[in-house]
Amino acid sequence: MSTFKLLAIGDVVGPEAVKYISEKLWVFRNANKINMVVCNSENACNGNGIDPQSSEELLSGGCDVLTGGNHTFRKKEIRRYLDDSSYAIRPANLPAGTPGNGYTTVNIDGIRVLVINVLGTIYLESLACPFATIDRILERETGSYDIAVLDIHAEATSEKIALGRYFDGRIAAIFGTHTHVATADMQILPKGSGYVTDLGMSGPPDGVLGIRADIIIEKLRTKLPVKFEFAEGATEVNGVIFTLDTDKNRCVSVERVKF
Repeated sequence: MSTFKLLAIGDVVGPEAVKYISEKLWVFRNANKINMVVCNSENACNGNGIDPQSSEELLSGGCDVLTGGNHTFRKKEIRRYLDDSSYAIRPANLPAGTPGNGYTTVNIDGIRVLVINVLGTIYLESLACPFATIDRILERETGSYDIAVLDIHAEATSEKIALGRYFDGRIAAIFGTHTHVATADMQILPKGSGYVTDLGMSGPPDGVLGIRADIIIEKLRTKLPVKFEFAEGATEVNGVIFTLDTDKNRCVSVERVKF
């Protein structure tokens, strides 16, 4: 059996998390013999969003592909960068004409890996159906990849689980992002796909989803507008390692990690 180890990292929150990942990730990769890293980076900048500088820092720091979500376009300067990059993608079910691409194929250690990113539609914006969008991508790219990977950036756990079940056996590694709370449901689905509902967050754990706790408490108690500021303190990175059998195109292990 030929194995391929994919590390999926949950939502990066703030510049300090970007710096921490860029300093620590290669050490973690080498120690755990990780072949590839996919990282959701849509909250990497102050004020949410991602910019070219943060993207380059994460990519040079050990990430192979960056995925996005509902905050991807908070920074205008990311638009041209996404048009030009093969390693940073945004959700595929955004309207036609949106800058960037919703999927990419990268060659890692001789394995062609198709990475797809979609936004959920429950409690978020009304977008194209993620099921149909992914179906079209898989059909269009048939024969051009060896392994497929999917980041479902969604609010509702039911939508993530349903997408996982629907694409079981067709996509080797399926993981959810967006809620910033790591779930404990790592599993191999009946047809061989590795799955987890949410990777969790990469950022300061002592706030509320990466934001200072007092600010969020004030907002929830008063219902008045507040200015978000990232929580302070040590950074932790949450993610999952999927060990994939490249001969059978299926997952053989799903392991949660934190560093």
